[in-house]
Amino acid sequence: MFRRAKFKLRLPATAGQPSRTLALGERTLIMGILNVTPDSFSDGGKFLDPAAALDRALEIERAGAHIIDIGGESTRPGSQPVSVDEELRRVIPVLESLRGRLNIPVSIDTMKPEVAEVAAVAGAAILNDVSALRAGPAMAEIARCRRLPLILMHMRGEPRTMHKKPFARDVLRDVTSGLRRAVEIARRAGVPKSRIVLDPGIGFGKSASQNLELLARLPELARLGCPLLVGASRKKFVGDLLGGRPANQRVWGTAATVAAAILGGAQIVRVHDVSEMAQIARVTDAILDPRLSARAASSK
Repeated sequence: MFRRAKFKLRLPATAGQPSRTLALGERTLIMGILNVTPDSFSDGGKFLDPAAALDRALEIERAGAHIIDIGGESTRPGSQPVSVDEELRRVIPVLESLRGRLNIPVSIDTMKPEVAEVAAVAGAAILNDVSALRAGPAMAEIARCRRLPLILMHMRGEPRTMHKKPFARDVLRDVTSGLRRAVEIARRAGVPKSRIVLDPGIGFGKSASQNLELLARLPELARLGCPLLVGASRKKFVGDLLGGRPANQRVWGTAATVAAAILGGAQIVRVHDVSEMAQIARVTDAILDPRLSARAASSK
């Protein structure tokens, strides 16, 4: 069986939280999704109100998440970009309300360096750039200056048009070369490789069969030498495989992608259904390393 690599991801002290080190690969880390948007494909509009977002963030933590990922701009296929001011208006009140209330680190899901900078001041400990530095090194420079981990996700095209353009002929080559370029940009900007996490971008400009291929071939992406994050939660291809189920009925299809991602080497999975996927991760981790099941039993 493929053996998952282990890494240490150091997070600096932020507003309301001390510095810490995340162990990646010993157990799967669960990144819980909190979208403060009106138009995200799965939960758009539910958590626009900062009070509702705060309650949801605390619920995500109680459910077993190790990281919470907050985003103020939808990146679903066909979505329209929002201004810097609008994105800040959505995410900063939430970050400020979480200060001192949350024990797990916060990741900010944004393509805009201006948003990343303000969010870092407000307490974000991880930068999650779904454009993988396509606009240049500015996001990487923020990560370097603030010593923040940087997640780089592969996206073919942009959200507004990514499913209208031709798909790559060789998806693994396309993703590998794109992520390799992004790592080079980040490294030239001064970000240590030890602070870089890679995401193949399941669903972002890929066909259904390509999403499945990427999940099956994750060990090949692991050769890039960085931790892997996989986010297939509730994606359309999962619903299609289940006969057209809507997003809120894709939890067990998502569970299969989470197990596959872990067995393929992913150290972090990004999910909506935290409690359910934490259970999936716990059992799948024990398949990878039976010693974990013994430790879990002895801790009861």
